[in-house]
Amino acid sequence: MTTSVVVTGLGIAAPNGLGTQDFWAATRAGKSGIGRITRFDPARYPAQLVGEVPGFVDAEHLPGRLLPQTDRTTRLSLAAADWALADAGVRPAEWAASSMGVVTASASGGFEFGQGELQKLWSKGSQYVSAYQSFAWFYAVNSGQISIRNGMKGPSGVVVGDQAGGLDALAQARRQIRKGTPLIVSGGVDASICTWGWVAQLTSGRLSTEEDTTRAYVPFDADACGHVPGEGGAILILEDAQAARERGAKAYGEIAGYGTSFDPRPGSGREPGLRRAVELALRDAGAEPGDIDVVFADAAATPELDRIETEAIGAVFGPRGVPVTAPKTMTGRLYSGAASLDVATALLAMGDGLIPPTLHTRLSAEHALDLVGPEPRTARLRTALVLARGHGGFNSALVVRAADWAAP
Repeated sequence: MTTSVVVTGLGIAAPNGLGTQDFWAATRAGKSGIGRITRFDPARYPAQLVGEVPGFVDAEHLPGRLLPQTDRTTRLSLAAADWALADAGVRPAEWAASSMGVVTASASGGFEFGQGELQKLWSKGSQYVSAYQSFAWFYAVNSGQISIRNGMKGPSGVVVGDQAGGLDALAQARRQIRKGTPLIVSGGVDASICTWGWVAQLTSGRLSTEEDTTRAYVPFDADACGHVPGEGGAILILEDAQAARERGAKAYGEIAGYGTSFDPRPGSGREPGLRRAVELALRDAGAEPGDIDVVFADAAATPELDRIETEAIGAVFGPRGVPVTAPKTMTGRLYSGAASLDVATALLAMGDGLIPPTLHTRLSAEHALDLVGPEPRTARLRTALVLARGHGGFNSALVVRAADWAAP
């Protein structure tokens, strides 16, 4: 019998809310966290809007000894992991070290750390590691720091797949639990709101340069002109369902199915891979298209990528065949943090029977989607599909399902 894997804890740091309660209240209300960059002066850059996590003061959330050896991504990740463990009722000191592991995602968060190392090189000389070495090393920092802080010596790893990595990490966590590790800390948090990171993101050509916060990030809109980046994400606690139930834990829902694919070479004439990822996820979950109550869209907000996503959803569910939402219009695209935040949002939505809104988009007639607009929609939600795509052709899909047991 296949092991069922459930989510028992959430830790969220998002541009429209710090902590799960604040985030979900803001999301339900359609509150946006997108505004002009404050972490540096963006006047000389063509893109100036971002989703920044509000109210996070490093010294208030983490011990002072950690601050010199970490950057904002790691600090947000450590805090979110603390909140998720507390939410799950897990005290790591009471668990065997080998029974807990960490699998997270990373994409662009190393830029701030790398920028700091470059600044050291400029000012102190070659005794410091190169920025390239530090950036490569950083990919292991988040999972390593969470492991060290909590004494977790089980399976550990970092998945790098841009925005799709947030789902890939959860899938890898599920695999490790099915192999016998009772608990995995997983998800993703990213933060690269620094000058080096900003320039690197601009090279993608996908950042919106619109200055009106209500029109800058409008997926599936005739005026879609790119996305607004953001920082933050979600850390989730995944556990073997039976063990979690026996210890009296609550369950937000089950990680029921996963599929991944890679887009073919441009110009090959072959179909993009998103539809295949969806079909694989449904098959893995033992679900039919009619079982899905809502789709959380990737929502790239570029004409071609929006068209591909609309066609993939339509091919599986039929035109306007399932409610679709893009709550990331309230936060921006958070890179490896985006998909894990969407999964957390889907679980919260199932608990409340409420599909969160999509802000500001005026749905174009070319997109045959049942897009949830600026007001939330009440619905009976038992199963949700989360989509994510990463720059370079990554596609991932994850099915989450309401748990068949409630909190004690």
